[in-house]
Amino acid sequence: MSTRILLSTTSYQDTPGPHHALLEGQGYEIVRERGPLPESAMLDLAGEFDAFLCGDDAITGAVIEKSLPRLKVISKYGIGLDKIDVAHATARKLAVLNTPGVNHTTVAEHTFGLLLGLAKKIQENAVDVRAGKWVAGWKKPVGHEILGKTMGILGLGRIGKEVATRARAFGMPVIAFDPYFDEAFAAEHGVERCASMDDVLHRADVVSLHCFLDDSTRGMINTAKIAEMRDGVIVLNCARGELVETDCVVKALASGKVGGYGADVLDAEPPTPGHPLLGAPNCIVTSHIASRTYESVERQALRATHNLINFLNGDADFIQANRF
Repeated sequence: MSTRILLSTTSYQDTPGPHHALLEGQGYEIVRERGPLPESAMLDLAGEFDAFLCGDDAITGAVIEKSLPRLKVISKYGIGLDKIDVAHATARKLAVLNTPGVNHTTVAEHTFGLLLGLAKKIQENAVDVRAGKWVAGWKKPVGHEILGKTMGILGLGRIGKEVATRARAFGMPVIAFDPYFDEAFAAEHGVERCASMDDVLHRADVVSLHCFLDDSTRGMINTAKIAEMRDGVIVLNCARGELVETDCVVKALASGKVGGYGADVLDAEPPTPGHPLLGAPNCIVTSHIASRTYESVERQALRATHNLINFLNGDADFIQANRF
């Protein structure tokens, strides 16, 4: 019986590069689906594959149970594992692999793209110009400089660090909170350690979220936390949509308490019709593309593919996120 691989990450499939030949050259039977797949779709497919090469598909405990004993490995294209029931996989001695260190630069660049788009009113102005509103007497929008504004980073991991170095290059003081704060990095790059998340929220002109999603961070930006922020704060989210309570952000945008919200992620992806953030003022939403560059896709796809192949071949060169 041939080794069957479920390939469900669309970024991997849609972007050319050497990862295609690497995977196809192994002689596997590859079944392609257009993810991210909900639990119902994964349950329909479960039980027929030796490995998943996945993106943000819902790999729940039920999916894992139905996939066993045939399923040997889950190779995540990317870093975040919140869509995979890792605890259940670990209990069942099912390896979960991922690709840390492959997309931090491009996500940081996207974060700054959102920041500049909001601060300089780039998106709304470009839309108005295209619509023919640039005529004599038109009242043009007025933006803000980011020079001298305080960047507050929640989560000073690989991506948070890249955001910090870019913020410093733009002349922004940087403050950060992370339970596992890297003192050496902070000293080298002039990042001030904050004692708590609340300290960041009180002081920052821009709050950038770079946290993993778990029970402790879900809904961390809510009405109470927004009330602690400076008036007109810009909030950036290139991590996970569920880190914020959407309705709270929408209300804060409408009132002006939050001056801008830039997100590459939503609490429902793709968004449901009429998703409130899509019509909110001073809000830029992109379609989870922060890591979707030719360079980053190639790095992620090659690492995820090497992880998969090496694991199946018994080679020790793979990155495993769980231990048992």
